[in-house]
Amino acid sequence: MKTEELTPLETLLTGDFRSIEPSLQALDKHLVLRTYLSGGYELSDIDKKIWQALRGNRAAVSFIKRGQLANLARWFQFIEESHPEIQDEIKAKDAAAKAKVAAASKAGASYALALQDADKGVVTRFLPEPSGYLHIGHAKAALLSDYFAHQAYKGTLRLRLDDTNPSKEKQEYQDAIIEDLALMGVKPDFVTYTSDYFDYLYDMAIRMIKEGHAYADDTDQETMRKERWDGIASKRRDLGVEENLRIFEEMKKGSEEGLQYCLRAKLSVDNPNKAMRDPVIYRCNIETPHHRTGTKWKMYPMYDFACPIVDSHEGVTHALRSTEYTDRNPQYQWFIDTLKLRQVHMWDFARMNFIRTFLSKRKLAKLVDTGKVWGWDDPRMPTIRGVRRRGMTIPALRDFILKQGPSRNIVTMDWTNFWASNKKEIDPIAPRHTAITQKDAVKVTVTGAEAPAAPFLAEKPRHPKNKDVGNKQVAFASELILDQADVKTFKEGEEITLMAWGNAFVRNLPSGDVILSITCELNLKGDVKTTDKKVTWLATQGQKLIPAELWDFDYLLNKDVLGEDDVLEDCLNPVTETMEDAWCDEASAQLKADDIIQLERRGYYRVDKGLNDWKDGEEGPKGKRLVLFCIPTGKTGPKA
Repeated sequence: MKTEELTPLETLLTGDFRSIEPSLQALDKHLVLRTYLSGGYELSDIDKKIWQALRGNRAAVSFIKRGQLANLARWFQFIEESHPEIQDEIKAKDAAAKAKVAAASKAGASYALALQDADKGVVTRFLPEPSGYLHIGHAKAALLSDYFAHQAYKGTLRLRLDDTNPSKEKQEYQDAIIEDLALMGVKPDFVTYTSDYFDYLYDMAIRMIKEGHAYADDTDQETMRKERWDGIASKRRDLGVEENLRIFEEMKKGSEEGLQYCLRAKLSVDNPNKAMRDPVIYRCNIETPHHRTGTKWKMYPMYDFACPIVDSHEGVTHALRSTEYTDRNPQYQWFIDTLKLRQVHMWDFARMNFIRTFLSKRKLAKLVDTGKVWGWDDPRMPTIRGVRRRGMTIPALRDFILKQGPSRNIVTMDWTNFWASNKKEIDPIAPRHTAITQKDAVKVTVTGAEAPAAPFLAEKPRHPKNKDVGNKQVAFASELILDQADVKTFKEGEEITLMAWGNAFVRNLPSGDVILSITCELNLKGDVKTTDKKVTWLATQGQKLIPAELWDFDYLLNKDVLGEDDVLEDCLNPVTETMEDAWCDEASAQLKADDIIQLERRGYYRVDKGLNDWKDGEEGPKGKRLVLFCIPTGKTGPKA
């Protein structure tokens, strides 16, 4: 074989065994009387390239090592043993491949989508409507779009606020969306608004009318819905171009006549896919000024019209959408094809569904507007702000959502794994504190030779396994409080362990349903390993106990899945929050909003308000106090 015949083999040898076998046989024949492929006495560039091509092909390596082609096997082994320097690149590729597999395994989901035409560049977009706060379903769309733009393909991510319905949209929601994305670490390369393109979309609508692809329709909503369902053409479907253009201008003016009409695309009357049955693409709205454009426009484009046109116009290459849009994909493509716009690839992924949860912004807004919850950031809400206020950390949120991957399989998940992923984040770093509920506090007198004659403070670690969390001052005294629930399990003379102090014998234990006080005889020489009961306690001397509210929350819904015929109000749990007043150790006085702690033997809590987070006059009759929200751990549902 001549050099010019050897050179193409580098590319040919990357295929499967059937395709490379003729090349292997040709190489074996070429090497009958040669040490190197070049015919010389030293490693040549062609030897290096072909050896690396073979080494990178598992099928080729496996076959060569069987020795059926003796000359090729001899050459391959000789190069491997004599020239280790050419293997560095191969080893680096192997290591990268292993790392990629390990990362995919850790992520728990497959991202091997092989996006179409990705070699030409990837531009994704996240397209929320500013009609509410982002919920965890939006988070998945945002994080997946961010992943494919910035990690998988080193492309571009665009954030476009789809502000085409002034009746539902507010500046408040728009600002909150941008803030929540920043909190999640999603950094779009460009931020735009559909309203930036109102003039362009208007021109596209005019073009559709002139080309016979759109018509004005004054059919009432109920009749239009029935006609679309039954596959009946509107009486206005064959209106002439000039008349359609005239009416569209009346719509633009917001005139009395124009307000009676909408603009519909002329796709189909009776397509089996009802999304293809002449959808509305423009409707009038003069009641509410647009939060960005004011009263300039009296009509606004619908999402299904604006989305494909602006996607194409902005240079989006891959539009990732949840599977709820699957039926509308042909409609999206119709607008692209009809207007002869640059093509956009679509990929559908399954949105996240959770038991006893709904993600409809309309229903969530109803809960807020009717006072069923405290607001969009209520810890019972499935919004980004809601789950964060409940105690979900951003790293855990990102990790959980990305582990779901871009699969199209629709499942309804329990919240267990969601909160379990969060526990892994907070357990190693959450400082430990102690709380005793006020109504159940039992006074304890500590006696014995080892009982402290006077209160004293001792420095103890905030976290038993992580010294980096720091230390805190713990008060020890002869007067304590314990939880009623613990004391009611004691037996007279029983040896118990006072956690972080030592053992004690139970003395003077009264009978009855409610125990007000007991005596404990300190026994610090006792072995803590021999006791069955390890209890938390607080000294009532030597420190100022900090008042706290301990909040816990339940599901909003009383059934796992909300059906189409279900009335929301009938499916709401009547009581979804509980609160207990408690005393906490004095070290907790330094806690501030968003700190996450563990109350010994109670669970993890997020600080909603620290003592210094209260505004003047805000604290009410209770005064300043800690407000702590219980964080689920994933063991037994929301209250775990």
